[in-house]
This record gives sequence, C-alpha cells and structure tokens, in this order.
Amino acid sequence: MDKELIWKEEDGTLGFGDYTLAEKSKVNDFEFDGDLYKVKTFCEMTKLERNGMFVYESVPGTAVGHFQVSEKAVVFDVASGEDAQITLELEPEKEYKIFIDETNVGKMKTNLGGKLVLSIEKKDGERSAVRVVKCV
Repeated sequence: MDKELIWKEEDGTLGFGDYTLAEKSKVNDFEFDGDLYKVKTFCEMTKLERNGMFVYESVPGTAVGHFQVSEKAVVFDVASGEDAQITLELEPEKEYKIFIDETNVGKMKTNLGGKLVLSIEKKDGERSAVRVVKCV
C-alpha cells in the first residue's frame, strides 16, 4: 500500500511527510485552499513549500499532521523516528511562545528572515503536538 506524501486531513488541515522512506520522494503542485504546495520527504529530511516559498523543514524527516497556519499561530502534530530539528518560516523579528504537548517550553524570536528553529525529542513514531503562538 502506497502512503501519500501530502494530504488533506478530515478536519480540513494539511498533512505531509514520511520519515520511513529510504529514498527522497516529492510531490509538486498539490492544491490546498487555493495554494500550491510542494513536499520533499524521506528519512533524512522533510520540507514543505507553499507557492514556491519555504514553510517547514525538519532534519531528520518527520510526518506532520493537522498543519494549520493563521496570523497568530502555527499548530501541528509531528512524528519522527528520532529527535528532530524543525525550522518554520514566520514573521521576521517577532517573538513566539512555543508549546510542545501543551507544555510551554519558552519564547523564541525569529531572525531577520523569519526563521524559527525548535527541537522535538521523540521515540520512534510517537507524536507531539506543537503550537507556536505569536506574542502580542
């Protein structure tokens, strides 16, 4: 049975990635809510772009579910075979509160390019709920 690399969740959010793949796989031009998404994923890396712009990257690869971006927050759940470093594209030079499994792990400020990097500690296949909320 083939796994999808990017999909629409039943709740209307986006899912993408497969950290179990040995070789890099990708899907171009996946239409979702009027935007075109591109995903590249395998055991070493998962990357998501929207309309040609960077959105998400993890090293090593991850499987992301219920990915939702609003003006105030990015919310998703993530699974990986091992600890993962995740980079998100957000607003430049803004401060965000990071929640992992409902635990406030602190505040982080994005750089000039809007990148925010966080780490997830996981055992194989366990899912973490991640919420990145813009501070007012």
